Formats: sequence, structure tokens, C-alpha cells
Amino acid sequence: MTAHTVEYIRYRIPEHKSAEFLSAYTRAATHLAAAPQCVDYELTRCEEDHEHYILRITWTSTQDHLEGFRKSEEFPPFLAEIRPYVEHIDEMRHYLPTAVHGTGAAVPTLYDWAGGEEAFARLTEIFYGKVLKDDLLAPLFAGLAPEHATHVALWLGEVFGGPARYSQTQGGHGHMVAKHLGRNIGEPQRRRWVALIQDAADEAGLPTDAEFRSAFLAYVEWGTRLAVYFSGPDAKPPAEQPVPKWTWGAAPPYQG
Repeated sequence: MTAHTVEYIRYRIPEHKSAEFLSAYTRAATHLAAAPQCVDYELTRCEEDHEHYILRITWTSTQDHLEGFRKSEEFPPFLAEIRPYVEHIDEMRHYLPTAVHGTGAAVPTLYDWAGGEEAFARLTEIFYGKVLKDDLLAPLFAGLAPEHATHVALWLGEVFGGPARYSQTQGGHGHMVAKHLGRNIGEPQRRRWVALIQDAADEAGLPTDAEFRSAFLAYVEWGTRLAVYFSGPDAKPPAEQPVPKWTWGAAPPYQG
């Protein structure tokens, strides 16, 4: 997967032009939003010196920006809006992301928000109690090892931002995927799995706010669909990958 590129445009706008500058970019932004090459954008203003602005635009690639957007029908009206301010640009360059990135403690992990190790242990204990009584899923889990629920709790905890205990004791993503090879999981079974783990989340007292549950369900949908794929007769085990890290509204770039 090609890394996105981030374009930074630094402006120095005289105070008496700030209102019209912001209005112009509000109009110009509609053309950015309509461009398939544009991932996202944000215009910020310096707190210490109100004449300084930085426009950040994430493009699918530098080439897509220069050869795609700039030659598209969206570019002329975009440029018409911002042309009066081109002379105020101090810098306009593309940057590629590095391996240094992350979130700070101001944003809690899904693991912490859910209640940590005890919450995921309750979740899997309740969930597998339901699974073993379910006529559709019980045959898939015949001979379930006593430690299975504990291992899945470690997996989910690590996925949602907790300690890397699954990786340290069991392995990475490939190890989890291997457990599904040849099991021929069908869509009805996948949907039942999704329904039961949501019921278990309710009973285990996991947070019910929309932000957490949407992120939780997004992972469950992603993970169970991969499980169905890798359980099929034509599936090929993936290359070794680390345990995916799930955050608020983000998904890892793994492909089946």
C-alpha cells in the first residue's frame, strides 16, 4: 500500500484580509472535498501570531495531486478562489509520513475505555458460555480448550490498545488466522457470532456509548469477515503480521 503524502501550505495573511481569506477557503474546500485524490484537509491559524495559517492536505499520492487533481475539473474553480492569496505563501511542499507516530495519553485507548483486562475477561467468559449453548456455533467449537476464552481476551485486549500479551505468549495475526483455516465458516455462523458478542458486551458491562460501540462493532465485523475468508477452501495463509491495533474509528490496512 502506497503511503499518502501530506502537503503543507504556509500562509502569512495580513490581518485585514483574514476574513475574506477564510471565506475563500471555505468555498475552495468544496472542490477539495469533491476530489477523489484528496483524503482530508484542515486549515489552522496560529494562536501566537494570527497572520500565520497552515493548510494541511492529505493526498493519495504526490503524483495524484500534481497529475490528477491539478488536471481535473475541480482544480480551476479551486484555484480561482485562492489565487488572490498565492503571493502570501511562505512554503508549499509535500511530506511523507515516517515511522514516528501515535496518540497521546489525552486519548484513552479502547482497552482502557472498556475497563481493561477484567472487562475483556468478563466479555469472553460470557461470550463463550453463550457459544457453547448455541445450536449454530457449538459444532464449530466442539472440544474447545479451557484456555480459549482467556486467549481471546488477551487478543481483544491487545487489538484494542492493551498490553501485548497475546503477541508475547501466542504469536501475531498469522497465529490467530491459522486457527480458522479449513473450518468453513458460513455467513449465518458469522452473523450469529457478531450478535452473541454484542449481547455478551451488554452483559459484561462494556461501555454503551456510540463511539465505543461503533469502534467495537467495526472490529468485530472486520475480524469475522476475515475469519470467514481464511476458513474457506481456497484461502492462503497471510504473511506474518503483527496483531492489528484498533482505535477510535480507524482500521489497519490488512487485506485478505
